[in-house]
Amino acid sequence: MKENSDILAKLLPFDRRKIDECIPITRMGSGEIGGKAHGLLSIQDFLKTVADECDFEEISVCIPRMIVLTTEIFDLFMERNALYEIAFSDSTDTRIADAFNKGTFPNEYIGDIMALAESMHTPIAVRSSSRLEDALYRPFAGVYGTKMVPNNQFSSTERFHCLIDAIKFVFASTYFREAKAYVKNTEETIQQEKMAVILQEVVGNRYGERFYPELSGVARSHNFYAMNWVRPKDGVIDLALGLGKTVVDGEATWSYCPNMPHISPPFNTVSDMLKHTQLNFWAVNMGKPPEYDPINEAEYLVHPDLTIAEQDGTLRYTASTYNHQSGRITPGISEKGPRILNFAPILQYEQIPINELMKRLLSKCEAFTGNPVEIEFAVALDPEEGIPARVGFLQIRPIVVDDTEIAIEGDIEGSPNVLLASDSALGNGIIDTIEHIIYVKPDKFEWKHTWQIASELEKLNERVLRERRNSILIGFGRWGTTDEWRGIPVHVGQISTARVIVEATLPGMTVDPSQGSHFFHNITSFRVLYFSVPHSDPLRPINWDWLEQQPIVQETEFARLVKSTAPLTTTVDGRTRQGVIRYG
Repeated sequence: MKENSDILAKLLPFDRRKIDECIPITRMGSGEIGGKAHGLLSIQDFLKTVADECDFEEISVCIPRMIVLTTEIFDLFMERNALYEIAFSDSTDTRIADAFNKGTFPNEYIGDIMALAESMHTPIAVRSSSRLEDALYRPFAGVYGTKMVPNNQFSSTERFHCLIDAIKFVFASTYFREAKAYVKNTEETIQQEKMAVILQEVVGNRYGERFYPELSGVARSHNFYAMNWVRPKDGVIDLALGLGKTVVDGEATWSYCPNMPHISPPFNTVSDMLKHTQLNFWAVNMGKPPEYDPINEAEYLVHPDLTIAEQDGTLRYTASTYNHQSGRITPGISEKGPRILNFAPILQYEQIPINELMKRLLSKCEAFTGNPVEIEFAVALDPEEGIPARVGFLQIRPIVVDDTEIAIEGDIEGSPNVLLASDSALGNGIIDTIEHIIYVKPDKFEWKHTWQIASELEKLNERVLRERRNSILIGFGRWGTTDEWRGIPVHVGQISTARVIVEATLPGMTVDPSQGSHFFHNITSFRVLYFSVPHSDPLRPINWDWLEQQPIVQETEFARLVKSTAPLTTTVDGRTRQGVIRYG
């Protein structure tokens, strides 16, 4: 409690009579500010020092202006509207969101929100900052709601109502199904949770009826998928055009090592690169208001394709062009041909030194926190010249890396009792207590069925959960992506019993890693062991025959839950990234 009091003492209260845009972080209320706001506030002064030290001309680094609504406002809203009963119930997300939307906002803070609506005319991100969010072993990344509002209506009353609706939505997301299931993976209970809310300026530029940053990304100082000559401590950065929703939802992005920005991800062919480049981007809708839908998180967002971005002029610094005749990829968009978002003008030609800046930020932030870190950021470029540029520092989280020495004994390739093995395993440790295995049937898998597969996996997970057991989970493509053509769009709550997760591929399937996503961050923070098993590895195929011989506990159209006669032993050596699952 003393720590929270010290933080509040540093955080100036929002003053509706004198709104000072020079004060980057203020608060409404006297409660707690939550994990996300705490992380940004704790690094605010340090970040200014680092930005000054980096001394990149015409590139500014800052935490975008934000106002924190403390948990006091959440408590008042919950109590005065008698919402705890439905919040703790098994009601659907839609019913809970609807009940919250009908609630009355605390009167004593309506004037402050109205004053904010009158003073700001740029898009606002309404973000969660719960009590439990962003702790080291329970990060809650992406579990709660975020809602972007355009904040461009002519009437301040309309802007006010949009803000209030968005705040209520984030409040309601505290008790959505995914959040409740996620809390079960922690030592906390949903009754202990409280929600603070961040109202934060969206970094970007307006292009016609769209507002978005030219770059957004997630930078990590530790690369779990390091390969070949790249070391884990070299880090990794995932970049996208538009809002960061592309990255954190597990959609197609450009991943590269900041120490080697000229080297492309390991695509087998140019065809693979074209197939897996970013094709759409997220932006705030600044045009005609959509149909009123306050319980839809993406109510004010649009998801156009790259032809719109090219019309906006935002591909100049982000895209390259494939020439069919020469078979070459040329940085820029001066030629005709398919576009590839590889950010070559920035990474290869260094027209804007964003990569060098991110390298220094990662190094400084890692030293400051004492842990490897993950940073979310957005970059607004000058629409005409590229620079000056503005880097918005949106979030910082610690990364869990276990350095305990684990040795894999015996011959993996020659052993008769290996279910699967990999040279691309993540995590570190031994788990020898799991008997249940949930797997997607390889002969039934098709991309078009991935949403149904996610639903079926949830049912099998619930069966294991009722028995208070853990499971090994095996499937195809990316786990946790929202793009059903890249993997299975589960959220953490749907596979909450999994302590070992396997990403496999089938012939003709090429899927890049998902380590920039919120799903991946949460999984690794819970110390779930993670395997990548491509079908192209003939020495370590998955033993599907053995799986099909195990007693079936429950079966659906596309998935199966089996229970082995004895616990399996899963071993991962984090130093070598070798892993093996043995039975018998």
